[in-house]
Amino acid sequence: MSLDTTAAPLRLTQAPSIDGTGYMPGFGNDFETEALPGALPQGQNSPQKVSHGLYAEQLSGTAFTAPRGQNERTWCYRIRPSVKHVGRFTRIEMPYWRSAPHILPDVTSLGQYRWDPVPHSDEALTWVTGMRTVTTAGDVNIQLGMAAHVYLVTASMEDEYFYSADSEMLVVPQEGRLRFATELGVIEVAPQEIAILPRGLVYRVEVLDGPARGFVCENYGQKFDLPGRGPIGANCLANPRDFKCPVAAFEDREAPSRVIIKWCGQFHETRIDHSPLDIVAWHGNYCPYKYDLRTYSPVGAVLFDHPDPSIFTVLTAPSGQEGTANIDFVLFRDRWMVAEHSFRPPWYHKNIMSEMMGNIHGVYDAKPKGFVPGGMSLHNMMLPHGPDRAAFEHGSTEPMVPVRQTKTMQFMFETRFPQHLTEWAARTMPMQDDYVDCWRSLQKNFDGTPGEK
Repeated sequence: MSLDTTAAPLRLTQAPSIDGTGYMPGFGNDFETEALPGALPQGQNSPQKVSHGLYAEQLSGTAFTAPRGQNERTWCYRIRPSVKHVGRFTRIEMPYWRSAPHILPDVTSLGQYRWDPVPHSDEALTWVTGMRTVTTAGDVNIQLGMAAHVYLVTASMEDEYFYSADSEMLVVPQEGRLRFATELGVIEVAPQEIAILPRGLVYRVEVLDGPARGFVCENYGQKFDLPGRGPIGANCLANPRDFKCPVAAFEDREAPSRVIIKWCGQFHETRIDHSPLDIVAWHGNYCPYKYDLRTYSPVGAVLFDHPDPSIFTVLTAPSGQEGTANIDFVLFRDRWMVAEHSFRPPWYHKNIMSEMMGNIHGVYDAKPKGFVPGGMSLHNMMLPHGPDRAAFEHGSTEPMVPVRQTKTMQFMFETRFPQHLTEWAARTMPMQDDYVDCWRSLQKNFDGTPGEK
């Protein structure tokens, strides 16, 4: 399906940025930005009267008493307070968007699964109506776990807005370009980039290039952070300067508008008479980001053996157990393979973590056939998986010379919780029924002959 999409003009009044890009660099910084000169108070957060007749309001991403290094909040100076952006709520249904716990007695989540790309349709689908849940894990009501989704978007949201009270959203485009017009500024993303949208942030999604397809990790728990580098030191992996936060942008627009809210796995709508994207200035450290995955600097073995895939972690959302993530977002991009006398593809293993993978583009070295761009695979906790026969034989016999993997980019949503299939994933999503057979042709090579020590 092709879609001739003419990018909607930017309706928001946007602050200037130093380099003219519309973004400010840095992850976890304390930013300040104003789209109207003099709108941002100096020296205090809540003056008796804010300039330009604005209202002061705080958006808190953590508890007030969270440790200083984890405490996140943003002070917003807006045309109307948020209480004016909601009215009476009406329950609505989103039949394809599910939240944990979502365990179906007649759906078997125990298994190794792989799917072809979800095809586009001629139906007009927005960011909300085009979301398709593949798996859920944990419990949205106690803010632990996640859900993995595929999005299919062919239509922009017109005077329609959304926010999730349940979750932070990690967006991984695979086809097409999207614009997220948020309360705190504008983010545009394309394949090989990601966007991170905080819990509670209101936004509208517009199609810049369509149809658009991609993946979403809905994080119910603590927000994503950069992983500790340990012995790696201060550099490589994802560097903070490569994350981009938008400058302030606001919309002073009187028009009948619909606001959709996801709360405890349920969807509600409320009707208002204006745009809620009315923050003229803000300062703080609770904000959306975009990140170019091509700036990720992988590290690996330079002599022998294959390191754990955790070495490729871009972002991690911690759980209550140290070193065991609620979610890890892991990236496998182009890189050099140089380990000597070593099996270089991913090895066979069982894992306490559950692994949902997606292919943005290219060929994955452990599965050279069948795992196509736009496709997904699931290897649930404590289920064995690893290279198919072709990858095993190649890895066992390839010359031990440096090899550069090129034009490849896959990712993994990894969680400490088992991931349960939705009925849509089990019945409708294009599952490869023969995927589990990819290991059937592996041969017994054991000969029992005593070898040299």
